[in-house]
Amino acid sequence: MSLIQKLRRRLFRPREVIEGYKSEELIETIYRKTVAFQPTGDWPLVANLAAVLDFGGGAGIHYKLARQQSPGIRWAVVETSAMVYRASELATDQLMFFDDIEKAADWLGSIDLMHSNGAIQYVDDPIGTVKALCAARAAKMVWYRVPISDGAAKAEVQTSLLSDNGPGQMPTAKDKLVKYERHWISESAFVAAHEGYCSTEQGPDPRERGSQQFSFARINS
Repeated sequence: MSLIQKLRRRLFRPREVIEGYKSEELIETIYRKTVAFQPTGDWPLVANLAAVLDFGGGAGIHYKLARQQSPGIRWAVVETSAMVYRASELATDQLMFFDDIEKAADWLGSIDLMHSNGAIQYVDDPIGTVKALCAARAAKMVWYRVPISDGAAKAEVQTSLLSDNGPGQMPTAKDKLVKYERHWISESAFVAAHEGYCSTEQGPDPRERGSQQFSFARINS
């Protein structure tokens, strides 16, 4: 994006507002951008894995990159009911969409990895959702872009541009504002929710200010 384009985005903010992740227009934008996007590069995290549960994986953007690394990988995306309905057109024997964690886990069977990138903060009950994901018993859990609060959990209203949602470029020239609730999560509560797991890595996530990235390994029993 050129400097002029960046200045225009700051000075001429859209007036139309989309509320929340259930908006049909937002879902359609993410869907179309995902279909059109062609990822490049390697993803060592998924090398030699057979089954991944991708929490908040949109219309399957992470799978498009993963299958380049591991062509035979099976991938279950857990998303909102509205996103699952729209993205179901992309489902295959290797890629499926679910609005329920337990159903996704049942389809996968043994899960090598639970992956989530910038999604847990947008659910109504982040800690309860973490516990539900732990119950799926993936061998490894990796979290990216988790907003961590030094104190108690708190919520705020976040605003983004429609064009910033989903990968690649906007399919249309018209942009809008998107508003949704975003949760800051207590670090101690987040880590404690991983019952049956041990922390293997934690640190600042350079992709988003104030966020952390985490890795957990299942404790075999």
